[in-house]
Amino acid sequence: MSDLLETVIDGRVCTLRLNRPDTRNALNAELVSALRSALDEAEARDDLRVVVLTGAGSAFSAGADLSSLRALREAGPVENQRDSRHLAGLFRQVYQHSMPVIAKVNGAAIGGGCGLAAVCDMSYVAEGAPLGFPEVRLGFVPAIVMVFLRRKLGETQARDLLLRGRLVDASTAAERGLVTQACAPEALSDAVAEAAHELAHKTSGSALALTKQMLARVPGMGLDEALDYAVQMNAFARGTDDCQAGIDAFLHDEAPPWARGGDSETGD
Repeated sequence: MSDLLETVIDGRVCTLRLNRPDTRNALNAELVSALRSALDEAEARDDLRVVVLTGAGSAFSAGADLSSLRALREAGPVENQRDSRHLAGLFRQVYQHSMPVIAKVNGAAIGGGCGLAAVCDMSYVAEGAPLGFPEVRLGFVPAIVMVFLRRKLGETQARDLLLRGRLVDASTAAERGLVTQACAPEALSDAVAEAAHELAHKTSGSALALTKQMLARVPGMGLDEALDYAVQMNAFARGTDDCQAGIDAFLHDEAPPWARGGDSETGD
C-alpha cells in the first residue's frame, strides 16, 4: 500500500486515511491511484462491509497543491484528459462501490476533496470545516463533480454552489443536502462509528449492494424503464441467499446471519 494512504481494518469496517497532511491531502494522481487500488482491495474481501474515508492532519482534502497546479498548466490536452478521466474513475468507483462508503470529513473539503465527500453514500463533517467548489474563481470548471452533484442536490442547489464558487460551513452544507450531518469535532468519530456499525451489523451486504446499484441507475431512466427495472430487481432480490435467510430468521423470530456474533446488536 502507498505511503500516501493509510488503511486500518477494525472488524467489518475499513478506514482509508488520506496521508498527505503537508498538502492538506490534495488529490494528486498518485493518491487517486492509491485510493482506487484500496477500494478494489476492500471490495474483494468477504469480511468487510463498510468503507470510511478520512484525512490525516487538519484537512479532509483541501484543493490542489502547487505541484499539481503547475503540472496542470504545463500539461497538454492528452495528459489533461488522462488525468481528468482518472479522477472521474475514482468518483464513479466510490459512487458505485458495492459497500457503503462514509466520508469522515475532519476538516476542509474543497474542490476535488469536496467532490470526494459528495459522492460518498454518507458524509459526516466536523463543524467549522469549510466545504465548496471554488473552481470558477480560478478560471477552472467543476466538470466532473457536476455530474454527481446535480443528481444529489438538483439543479437549483447545484447551480448556486458551482456558479458562485463560494465556500459554506458544515451546518449549511448539511441543510442543503450536500452532506449528511454536521457534528461537533469531538463527536465526529462517534457519529461515524455508529453509522458504520449499523451498516455493518444490521443490514444485508447483498441488499445494500443491489440498492446502491439501483440508486446509481434509476435517475437516468424514464418512468416506464425505471419501473420495469425495479420489478426485475425486486424479483431478483427475493431469490438471493440473504433475502431467503432474512425471511427465515424473521419467521423464526431470530436475528439474520449478518447480525449474529461479534459485538453486533440486534433489534432496535
